[in-house]
Amino acid sequence: MRKNVIKLLARQLWQDAFRSKVMLIASTLMLFLLLFSAYSGWENYHDQNFTRDEIQEEVQESWENNPDKHPHRMSHYGSFALRLKHVLSVFDLGMENFVGNAVFLEAHKQNTVNFSEASMSTGLLRFGEVSLAMLLKVIVPLLIFYLGFATIAQERENGTLKLLIGQGITRKEIVFGKWLGLWSLSLIFLTSIFLVLLLFVLLESHDSMHTDSLLRYGVLLISYFLFFGILSAITILVSAFSATAKGALVKLLGIWLLFVIIVPKSLQAMGFYLYPTPSKIEMETAVEHDLVMLGDSHNPDDPHFKALKDSVLLVNKVTEVEDLPFNYGGFVMSKGEELSVEVYLEHQEELYEVYHKQNNLERYSAFINPYSAIKNLSMAFSGTDFQSFLHFKDEAETYRFKLAQDMNQLQMDFIPNKGKEGPDTISSDYWKEFPPFEYHFLSIKEVFKNELTSLIALLLWSLLSVFGLLKLSTNLKAI
Repeated sequence: MRKNVIKLLARQLWQDAFRSKVMLIASTLMLFLLLFSAYSGWENYHDQNFTRDEIQEEVQESWENNPDKHPHRMSHYGSFALRLKHVLSVFDLGMENFVGNAVFLEAHKQNTVNFSEASMSTGLLRFGEVSLAMLLKVIVPLLIFYLGFATIAQERENGTLKLLIGQGITRKEIVFGKWLGLWSLSLIFLTSIFLVLLLFVLLESHDSMHTDSLLRYGVLLISYFLFFGILSAITILVSAFSATAKGALVKLLGIWLLFVIIVPKSLQAMGFYLYPTPSKIEMETAVEHDLVMLGDSHNPDDPHFKALKDSVLLVNKVTEVEDLPFNYGGFVMSKGEELSVEVYLEHQEELYEVYHKQNNLERYSAFINPYSAIKNLSMAFSGTDFQSFLHFKDEAETYRFKLAQDMNQLQMDFIPNKGKEGPDTISSDYWKEFPPFEYHFLSIKEVFKNELTSLIALLLWSLLSVFGLLKLSTNLKAI
């Protein structure tokens, strides 16, 4: 293939595109949407993180300002964990508005994560919000299809294609010239959006997350780069195999509807039908049932904990709880906390497995729908996917369990057993020693691991696109 011929054909496609009023209107609309989504995304990110940081500081201050009291009362006083937004959430909102932002942490109980944007907004939020990623995932693909539907079909109708071949331009040069022109045209929108996003990343990323944010940014850029190449190839292929330009446009609009709306929504509904999730009441009832079966740490006559007491007394060679070298109440609470966590985690893993099966339907659909691949990659590397939410929930639970167990340990160490002389409270200085909750985002290594399927699917689509263009080069009909 001659590179100069390919570049010439690509330049010709650019000239035809910019002569069209559609390109001017589309560019103007995209500029407006870019400015609006960038501003609203940045404001939302900044305001939300500022508010959550402020509340987290107030929570810690309230915890530390508690007076001297019994450690077990402090474990029930509890704390809050708030989820911060990743800077790349400015790019892709993902599930950000539909999952909770804060959870109350207390002993013996795992509370749900609450205060999502959707729960405090009208139903209009479910139609989605304008984001930078939405422009690239939904609007730009439509523009690619519109700008490229006539690339080959129209020239065949006009007889121009036959004339080009007659002048010595090979079919391969025509196909790859048109494809390069359309792909590079789409990169105008990609470049403008990612330049704005890079500014946000550089402004907001601190030393601890600077490298991570830039790596995530790089993966997103490469992913969308490949995605637009795939869409451009699909456009050229459909145009080449369509009898008329009008027929090519209809087919491409149908493909857009399938990729962006019909397939994703259908798979979501199918996932819930095949793998139904229990309601919140059903989940809590099942957990409570299993906890009752294991034993109640607050009930001295409970068979499980009565047997535990007998074994503790035997090991320590005493006959009464009062003679133990540690506070038995704190010990029982500690064991009860361990048992309750086991039950919660068991039911949680079962629920996560159902979610995993539901999500896998759409995840594996990436091999037949490139939109699914880019959608999953976009959310994951922006820190707004479901796995990122579960990671926050797990971190909050780890913090809650440590808080409860540390309070139980303080009770064991400093509160005397019932019947013994000694203080019933401990110094408030111990509250100040307990560190505040700090949320750490999923490592990029974990994100790669979670989205390996989507990455493989996108690479396979890229290879398939090149193969399709090469195959078209040998079978392109001039008339």
